[in-house]
Amino acid sequence: FTEEKLGQAEKTELDAHLENLLSKAECTKLWTEKIMKQTEVLLQPNPNARIEEFVYEKLDRKAPSRMNNPELLGQYMIDAGNEFGPGTAYGNALIKCGETQKRIGTADRELIQTSAINFLTPLRNFIEGDYKTITKERKLLQNKRLDLDAAKTRLKKAKVAEARAASEQEVRITQSEFDRQAEITRLLLEGISSTHAHHLRCLNDFVEAQMTYYAQCYQYMLDLQKQLGSFPSTFLSNNNQSSSTPVQSVSTPSVLASASASLSSVSNSIVTSGISELKSSSGSRKARVLYDYDAANSSELSLLADEVITVYSIPGMDSDWLMGERGNQKGKVPITYLELLN
Repeated sequence: FTEEKLGQAEKTELDAHLENLLSKAECTKLWTEKIMKQTEVLLQPNPNARIEEFVYEKLDRKAPSRMNNPELLGQYMIDAGNEFGPGTAYGNALIKCGETQKRIGTADRELIQTSAINFLTPLRNFIEGDYKTITKERKLLQNKRLDLDAAKTRLKKAKVAEARAASEQEVRITQSEFDRQAEITRLLLEGISSTHAHHLRCLNDFVEAQMTYYAQCYQYMLDLQKQLGSFPSTFLSNNNQSSSTPVQSVSTPSVLASASASLSSVSNSIVTSGISELKSSSGSRKARVLYDYDAANSSELSLLADEVITVYSIPGMDSDWLMGERGNQKGKVPITYLELLN
């Protein structure tokens, strides 16, 4: 081996097919490790949590169960909603949002568990199992090749007939052992193709798990939006600018993104014109109440979700408010709690 490194000894080269298989195995090992590590980062972005899970796994103990980020946010929202009062619009909305966040957290746990079983574990088994076996047999092949080259060198240096005969016998034996080990290594390396096929199936499982997770999250948010009622898109926002995108465009699938963009611009012009007409005219319009609203003082009107009231504007009124009437009752109402009816 030293003589080879110094460039003095001849080296038996492996055949091109075996060299290609070795190169393919190294490439597979390299990228499998990278994909595996980055998938772990994707599923668990917190490095401290990953290290903790790794330690517990090595100790063959179960890691303590903790709330993930969506679950923690959901719990905070629920606690805040209960503190503010479930009967208030904001408190009720916080509780609903919190429950949805906790469901998303549960879906996140399922994604991590499914991905670990169906995707990460097979990749890790290849690195820690199959590739270690390949590495071991490859080292044996290297040793057999060195034995063969050393025997060839001794044969070249043999002067006497008896020494030459013994060296020839040694070369035959070492050549046979080298060929046998090369065949074993080749058979193992050819299994890389089936490894690729297996990892392809695992990749499909991973994509399916992600698809299920994102579909669940989308459905949860869709249900939440329905529970809260459509966010008001028929009024100006607090900074007197029209809302940039109606909520409906959020729930639009990505394939309709371009159509949604054009629709939102049309919607915005309708929003602006609708409120402008009401502000500039002395007329009134019917409006549906989106959420419950408790009047802060005698100048305001309390509202109940889904009731229909009459609204109109008076000169000098704050842009975020309209006057509302229900029978003989009258008072200011926030426009963000209303949806104008045609």
